Amino acid sequence: MSVYSVKGKGWRYEFQVKGQRFTKSGYKTKKAARAAESERRKIEAARQSTPTRMGFLELVNKRLSYVQEYHSERHYTDHIYMARRWVRQWDGKACDEIAPTDIEEYLISRKRQTSAETANKELRYLRALFNFGTAKKRKWITDNPTDGVDFFPESRRVKYIPPKEDVLRVIMAADPDTQDYLWTMALTLGRMSEINRLAWEDIDFADGSLVLYTRKKKGGHETPRKVVMPRRLVGILQARHKTRDKRIPWVFWHRYWSRKAGEWITGPYKERKRIMGTLCKKAGVQHFRFHALRHFGAMMLEQSGVPITSIQAILGHEARKTTEIYLHSLAQSEEAAMEVLDDVYGAREMERKKISEAKGNSNS
Repeated sequence: MSVYSVKGKGWRYEFQVKGQRFTKSGYKTKKAARAAESERRKIEAARQSTPTRMGFLELVNKRLSYVQEYHSERHYTDHIYMARRWVRQWDGKACDEIAPTDIEEYLISRKRQTSAETANKELRYLRALFNFGTAKKRKWITDNPTDGVDFFPESRRVKYIPPKEDVLRVIMAADPDTQDYLWTMALTLGRMSEINRLAWEDIDFADGSLVLYTRKKKGGHETPRKVVMPRRLVGILQARHKTRDKRIPWVFWHRYWSRKAGEWITGPYKERKRIMGTLCKKAGVQHFRFHALRHFGAMMLEQSGVPITSIQAILGHEARKTTEIYLHSLAQSEEAAMEVLDDVYGAREMERKKISEAKGNSNS
């Protein structure tokens, strides 16, 4: 019954549109209530059929909130850097006011300022942004302006993998705490984000293993993987464990001033990108990033005959194809594989002595 009489309140209409209830009472006659109901139905039908124009800034903020909750810290940081540029470009516009030609002009400008690779990365992120808004479960916007926009041709370069001597020079150029950090990364083949969130509860000295967690998976779930520790890493972490602050759960942490909170905060690292540039310059070697340590370790394992399946497990790759990017060929268990790394890096003190002697000879 959509129109009915209510004692003491006159006639009332009531109906639903897509689960939303509409009702109003106080009409003197049934005819008046029906007329009001008909008019309200027309208004709601028109409103429901006309999509709300979402502002570009609103879409960006919703996407950033989603990425922060469901993806890695690094992925979120990348989005932040790009989003700031996008908002400067299109702030104040509705999403449906941004045309494919606008996207193309922006990307051409980025290519000229940086590189084709950087511009293509922004296109992938922009495409993901608008796909987020057009998804069936949201339907905030109707069209994706990146559809049909082509990627720029790229000059594929061979990834630089530093030689063993350069890796050791960089590690030895660091202060003791950073040395421990770099050795942990190198001897586990862990990602920076995984080492940053490593906690003491993740380490089993009795078992000689530790667990690394990554969010670089579909759905954003934190996925654990167990890594067997080489003897050298066990020694490094045991030494840190003896002198640790028992109130702090992380293996590597720092105190920093939070402008947002307005106070000093103790917590794990989020980004440590600047360290490698400083250390490479100090060691006098070609610049390489943290990720090169993973490539380097994987290459050492592969050259020592470790099966690709074991290397894939150590690296934490879901797909074999991803591991093959690091490697070229195949042919020990994961525990034996980590022993190979132990031998490759050699004794810490011996390497320091060799490097010190090399520097002495070059200065004489």
